[in-house]
Amino acid sequence: MSDRSSGAGSGHALSRVPQNVAAGLGLVLLGMSGVWAAGDLSRGTLGAMGPGMLPHWVAIGVAACGVLLAATGFVRGGAGLQTFGLRGPIVVVLAILAFAATIRPTALGPITTPGLGLIVAGPLAVILAGYASPEARFRELVILALLLTAGCMLLFGDLLNLPIPLFPTALIEAASGTVSSRVLLRLTAGALALAGLGLLLLLRRSARRGGTDVARHSMTG
Repeated sequence: MSDRSSGAGSGHALSRVPQNVAAGLGLVLLGMSGVWAAGDLSRGTLGAMGPGMLPHWVAIGVAACGVLLAATGFVRGGAGLQTFGLRGPIVVVLAILAFAATIRPTALGPITTPGLGLIVAGPLAVILAGYASPEARFRELVILALLLTAGCMLLFGDLLNLPIPLFPTALIEAASGTVSSRVLLRLTAGALALAGLGLLLLLRRSARRGGTDVARHSMTG
């Protein structure tokens, strides 16, 4: 009896913790782990950014947002924690692992994965992570993946000039000496963005046609 009552009491105590507080503390831990993970990377200066500049300050920003969110939860309260399934965390972790294994060559025991670059690793991670929600739709995830990957390629590869693998190793070797990497980057990002916008327009047109057909059937009936 005492064990059951203590277990129920601990569960009841956790349910009284506001969701904002728990989410804020989680963001603080995530930001601290990001600062620690990027500690070995050179940050450089604003004039010559190193590979650790963006991860370092993004992690600090995440931790700062976590502090504000937790403080808001302490002051205003809110709904308590609820039970949750494991689908979301497992799928997101799998998406992160897939991104890490495909963006650059990775040794997995006797097998080494081919370096596919951000052009493949980005959409793959976005689509996989999207299925953390049971309401995920493949066409919408493809559109989001194309647009996000194009934006990331332009931001990290063109504007910030960070040493991030953008293309498959075989493609870089084949195109070396014929097309400059900057031109190839911009052309590819533009193609991805146009493909994403085209799919978005097609999706909206099909949705409008579906709504029109339903309206016609309701009027004739």
